[in-house]
Amino acid sequence: MPQIIKLLMGLGTMKTATQSLSDDEVQLIAAELEREVTIKHADDDDVEPEVYEDAEETLEARPPVVTIMGHVDHGKTTLLDAIRKTSVVATEAGGITQHIGAYQADHDGRRITFLDTPGHEAFTAMRARGAKVTDIAVLVVAADDGVMPQTKESISHARAADVPIVVAVNKIDLPDANPDRVLGELATEGLQPEEWGGEVQVARVSAKQGENLDDLLERILLVADAELDLRANPSTDASGPIIASRLDIGRGPVATMLIHRGTIKVGDAIVAGDAWGRVRALYDYRGERITDARPGEPVEILGFDKPPPAGELGRVVENERRARELAQQRGERLRREAMAKQARGGGISLDKLFEQMQSGGVQDLNIVIKGDVQGSVEAIVSELGKIQHPEVRVNVIHTGVGAITENDINLAAASSGMVVGFNVRPSAEVRSVAERAGVEIRLYRVIYQLTEEIEQALVGMLSPVETEAIIGEVEVRALFKVSRLGTIAGCMVTSGIVRRNASVRIFREGTRIHETTVAALKRFKDDVREVTEGFECGILLDGFNDLREGDVFEVFETREVERTSLDEAPGSDTAT
Repeated sequence: MPQIIKLLMGLGTMKTATQSLSDDEVQLIAAELEREVTIKHADDDDVEPEVYEDAEETLEARPPVVTIMGHVDHGKTTLLDAIRKTSVVATEAGGITQHIGAYQADHDGRRITFLDTPGHEAFTAMRARGAKVTDIAVLVVAADDGVMPQTKESISHARAADVPIVVAVNKIDLPDANPDRVLGELATEGLQPEEWGGEVQVARVSAKQGENLDDLLERILLVADAELDLRANPSTDASGPIIASRLDIGRGPVATMLIHRGTIKVGDAIVAGDAWGRVRALYDYRGERITDARPGEPVEILGFDKPPPAGELGRVVENERRARELAQQRGERLRREAMAKQARGGGISLDKLFEQMQSGGVQDLNIVIKGDVQGSVEAIVSELGKIQHPEVRVNVIHTGVGAITENDINLAAASSGMVVGFNVRPSAEVRSVAERAGVEIRLYRVIYQLTEEIEQALVGMLSPVETEAIIGEVEVRALFKVSRLGTIAGCMVTSGIVRRNASVRIFREGTRIHETTVAALKRFKDDVREVTEGFECGILLDGFNDLREGDVFEVFETREVERTSLDEAPGSDTAT
């Protein structure tokens, strides 16, 4: 123990024998002692494994789980709505699903589960926890637009998650639609269509007209049968990812869970992340109350003590006491991780942070984020986290699900921050509080618009860039010694302009010999502010008299230019 404490002191950390160590500190000690170490947390045993050893006879077929992905404006939402209207069970009121983050469609007597979430969320959050949410990705590509940057990004996400892709070439009803060109572009990205001898299923659809949707569903089921073993054990305690959560004013914390394994029932004790509870009620995607849900089914759960984070693994445990214990353990671990992350300063060393703060380099844009569902909030935090700059950064001081409240305004006011709302609005009373406190509230419905405007706000916080502009050139043609003043150079402005107080570089036979400023500028005997090209003038330099005929003055000005992008460097540039 003394050796470890001594090592930590050498690393700049003071610890007593009873204090706990962070993961980073453990790794550093192991490296110093030339030992290998595996870090295991107290609640690691309680995280559901990704692979289960269920007996063959316990397995039953389950519906495939599908996520819609693709470029913005290529019709992802329209396609989801079209499938809802044509394929959901008839008992659904008005053909509109409840906002639970998922729904099911019927085709030839079989069900398909669609995740109604921002496409990439279905992969990123759960992949980070070692689980897999989606079985199949449907890549929507507009027939009139083709493969775009977000299309390529979607392909990368699906491949990284090892998920098969079914392509939906959408908008085939448009006059300028060219599905064959789209297939060629997809082939370039490594997605060889089946009709071209490849293995990728492609459906040509019009979501707006409801055309060929059955063909798309058929191809989804074909991939599910040919490439995937979609079976699970329904006769065990339920587990599966939380795909959405929110705080409902009338019903309290509400979470949508996609059952991967087992059967969840009313009365079960459940835990997800640091949230726990007893299942008070279950609702299916149609909003109908049910008593249980089986593998492959999305279910809305009431009974958590707070909305669990989207992406966490929900799990039924033996009793409420066990659920509470696990939630407390995980909550403590999350707090430790958050404190460690805060101490690391978002990836910047404390010394560097102090240095930049001393020079006015780092400025925080403090933000309170409120959203309609937990998944949206996490997606926003993730996107804002991608904005990296050495001088400014986003500091998310609080996140939450539900309407913007007076507490949110007070928190933002205390930190000189702003409040961002996504698909939520403040009441008139809360708006008044914000106005009195001078807190700005920004409301959004599209994540990329939110991130663009926050990025522009950060740009506005950047210090201006100093740029050098060469404004003229002057040639020395005569020299005059003046008592009490020094040497006045009789000059010709050969290009541009020369101004009083402008900076000049003095060149002699092509070599720069000095840099100073114009102390006085004359035309004949008159003091003037500037002289333009083709005119003679007299120039007195500040503190420099060692001039010769033939010397050349390069006249320049230093200007401060506001930056328009986070990509612009803070250093000086020279403009001509």
